[in-house]
Amino acid sequence: MKNRVINCIKSLTVIIGMLASLTVLWTVFYFLIRFILHYASLHLSPLAVHLASALLGLLFFGLVISLITRHLTPKRLSYFQTIIQALKQMAKGNFEIKLDVALPGDGKNRANPFVQLVESVDYMAKELGQLEQVRQEFISNVSHEIQSPLTSIKGFARALEDKHLSDEKREHYLNIIQTEADRLSKLSDSLLKLTALENDRQPLKLEHYRADRQIRSCLLTLEPQWSSKKLTLTIKLAPASVYADHELMNQVWMNLIHNSIKFTPDHGEITVELKEKNSEVQFRLSDTGIGIKKEDFVHLFERFYKADRSRTAKRGGNGLGLSIVKKIVDLHHGEIHVTSEYGKGTTFFVTLQQRNMNESTLVN
Repeated sequence: MKNRVINCIKSLTVIIGMLASLTVLWTVFYFLIRFILHYASLHLSPLAVHLASALLGLLFFGLVISLITRHLTPKRLSYFQTIIQALKQMAKGNFEIKLDVALPGDGKNRANPFVQLVESVDYMAKELGQLEQVRQEFISNVSHEIQSPLTSIKGFARALEDKHLSDEKREHYLNIIQTEADRLSKLSDSLLKLTALENDRQPLKLEHYRADRQIRSCLLTLEPQWSSKKLTLTIKLAPASVYADHELMNQVWMNLIHNSIKFTPDHGEITVELKEKNSEVQFRLSDTGIGIKKEDFVHLFERFYKADRSRTAKRGGNGLGLSIVKKIVDLHHGEIHVTSEYGKGTTFFVTLQQRNMNESTLVN
């Protein structure tokens, strides 16, 4: 009995040491790769860096396994071999794995280190699988958004080769090509902006300024759009100071107000409000536009999501605007909410915490 207890303690010690070594190796290789990429002025996606550090860690993990196998029984060694095979499949991009190698007699004893190891591998496979799915959807969406304007440009460019084309049609086709080219340019700019924000490659340049003046400037900039649709604007901008990135927050106001103008029919109404309350700056934007369906709320801030694709296609847009808005607000530790009734209008709420000019909690 005493020998069995000693053996169990030895096995447990080896397993804990192995897991700790694996964690340390992955962490060391992750920061080492980041340092090398930064020093060499190279760039890899976060997924590639994680996978590279995991693969390098697994190589050393194999060395650790070879050193401790003499301390493990053949039964338990077979479990580790199964887990290693699963990790190899994951390294090749196969995340559809399910391990069932719990030790006999363990039952649902989650304190057992073998059970915890299996659950961790299963969880890692699930998370990586979801990440891969998001990556594939992103590539598919980008391809779709790019293919549409390219098809138009290609088609109308061929049409311009017709020597008998009238000047009126020729000018019309050129305008379409210009419009589609601008659409591609905006898509590229939005993708670069979103990627920079998500990878923290655009640090916040915080300053203390009047948000009400900034929003009023945005409204003046967009005056040709809302005046051409004869929209009625109600503006209630109380003096309100914020400690934020002036350029990024300007994009937030511009995107939100531009969306309200775009989806509000002629002779509609838009209300813009700003006030300070309880150490917060509260922004409210309401319109009498087409509104949002309830089933679309959960996807509203997703990249490339368009609640009404038929209407959105007519008005332009690539489905990235609200994703950028959400990311910028999150970077400022603020909140954004939306309420809407389909066919009647939409209201966006943005809340920012007021910060002292000397406060550094927001600085990245």
